[in-house]
Amino acid sequence: METSIPKNFRNIVLIFLFLICWNKVFARTQEDDKVTKLPGQPTTPQVSQFSGYITVNKTNGRALFYWFFPSQSESFKKPLLLWLNGGPGCSSVGYGAAVELGPLLVKNNGAGLDFNSYSWNKEANLLFLESPVGVGFSYTNTSSDLTNLDDDFAAEDAYNFLVNWLERFPEFKNREFFISGESYAGHYVPQLAELVYNRNKDSKKYPYINLKGLIVGNPETNDYYDYKGILEYAWSHAVIYDSQYEKAKQVCDFNLSNWSDACNAAMKVVWDKYEEIDIYNIYAPKCLRNTSSSSSASLAVSGHESSKLKLQALNYGFRRMKRIPGGYDPCYTAFTEEYFNRLDVQIALHANSEGRHTRVKWQSCSDPVFQKYNYNVFSVLPIYKKLIQGGLKIWIFSGDADGRVPVIGTRYCIEALNLTLKSEWHSWFHNHQVAGRIVEYEGLTFVTVRGAGHLVPLYKPSEALTLIHSFLTGEELPAHR
Repeated sequence: METSIPKNFRNIVLIFLFLICWNKVFARTQEDDKVTKLPGQPTTPQVSQFSGYITVNKTNGRALFYWFFPSQSESFKKPLLLWLNGGPGCSSVGYGAAVELGPLLVKNNGAGLDFNSYSWNKEANLLFLESPVGVGFSYTNTSSDLTNLDDDFAAEDAYNFLVNWLERFPEFKNREFFISGESYAGHYVPQLAELVYNRNKDSKKYPYINLKGLIVGNPETNDYYDYKGILEYAWSHAVIYDSQYEKAKQVCDFNLSNWSDACNAAMKVVWDKYEEIDIYNIYAPKCLRNTSSSSSASLAVSGHESSKLKLQALNYGFRRMKRIPGGYDPCYTAFTEEYFNRLDVQIALHANSEGRHTRVKWQSCSDPVFQKYNYNVFSVLPIYKKLIQGGLKIWIFSGDADGRVPVIGTRYCIEALNLTLKSEWHSWFHNHQVAGRIVEYEGLTFVTVRGAGHLVPLYKPSEALTLIHSFLTGEELPAHR
């Protein structure tokens, strides 16, 4: 005689299974996130690595994806360094980790990985974060989140990520902590640092994070100075002619969030000239490889403008400007997208598999984030003033061949802080050659890297490693040949 299972018992079983699944998603351990080996990874040297998701908002189903590389030596005492890419919408996995400063770089055919002998995890425990949600493997199960993205949203989620990541990796809770990044992370980095700094003052409500400083490369900082720098750099580096420069100076007021029609027309000349070369490194050969990527943001990163971006620019009158996300070029984009969209790679990275309702294609730069992001912060200079007074160590570095966030605009931003000069502008050396210039103020150090574009570690990996070593250890950059 058959017996039916009582309804109450079935409900108990279902609840039990749900709790198991919930625990798997939200209570993962450090060991669960350990990556044994990635497809195409070289056999030697061995690379210790972890990756996975950290939930930042259970109610909305938001989780940020990370990739972590302990230091190659003395991990137990070296600092923790977080790296953020900008865009907004560009992946720190696809750029920072896989193209610039991580120990495993995607090969230029997308088929596998090469070991990077100039990785920054020689100097620190290196943590890459895909932020905000919608970028890379990071996700939300609440679609309205993507319409609410702005700098405050990104900072809050990144802070919650840090708090929860440190619970999973408690050995780093008291470790010296630094935040780094480039391009639009010129907003993300100081804003996250400010949030940590503020909440560290309320130990009853928030856990203490041992924040010591921040370092940003070619950072978007203040719209007025950044755009003024773009125009002056294009003129001073023979991208545009005298009459075009004078016209733009006459009709443009970069203090305005919405440019006049005359300013848009004058600046369009600048954008058109930059389409002929690589705005991110004006002296580098332009990548001419066709890409099948569907991401308009990806196509834009070396000055290419997709039809979607043209339409967006027309619809919004360029707003402040024709925004180009802070990635690099479609050659690298195609290679990284090919690699990180492989199912075996995603399985090895514990990516795109748990917690999210739908599976999406991984992109180096996310269209939804780029198009829907709310650009409502004109300047982060007040944050710099606050953090300098708070005693944090702050460095800014700038590849001097970048036309997107040029050294001229960054110098204007720093000068606007009216800091006391500590040491005059002078050269620093690497391998017996001038590697760039350095000037020190009370509370801030500015370093240029000669011949580097927007992504300094990509073009000058050895110099970039020397720079981060100096920042973290306090050893001065060589001042003599």
